[in-house]
Amino acid sequence: MKNVILIGYRCTGKSTAGKKLAERLARPFFDTDNLIARQSGTTILEIVKEGGWELFKRKEKDVIQSLSHEKNAVIAAGGGTFDDKENRDMMKKNGLFICLTGDVNTLVKRMSHDKKSPHLRPPLTSDDIYRETTRILNKRTPIYRQIAHYTVDTSERTNDEVVDEIYSIVIKNKELSWQEIQ
Repeated sequence: MKNVILIGYRCTGKSTAGKKLAERLARPFFDTDNLIARQSGTTILEIVKEGGWELFKRKEKDVIQSLSHEKNAVIAAGGGTFDDKENRDMMKKNGLFICLTGDVNTLVKRMSHDKKSPHLRPPLTSDDIYRETTRILNKRTPIYRQIAHYTVDTSERTNDEVVDEIYSIVIKNKELSWQEIQ
């Protein structure tokens, strides 16, 4: 069975849904940002402060390389992981990509209410949170669309509703050959 790879912007629910989905499917769960932080012994914010986004991206590529050999896992990828074509190519061989989306207002609201966000998630630009979210979404959405096999909108939905939809997609795809969904 292929990996289920959840992609999308910050606060679309990849980690939360991924954990619940992995439990439901009895599969291992990996969160790329958590793996990077754990392997580095520090937070992503500290990694970026220390060596910039370039250092973070090098560490991210190492994690993606190791996860590309996993089978039958649920993986929550960082929002910008697949800006890098090499990362896309490594994971594409063995993954069903499901993009979690949300409207800008919902995502900004979630980020604003997430107490951990300021300590763990460094800003991506010097813009305010709304402008930054809009700008980065405009840049990344075409990439997400290009690689996603399915898209699930998480706006105004509970975690359980999101997990139920993803679960249905995964179960449906067990019945198809891998070539049929590529």
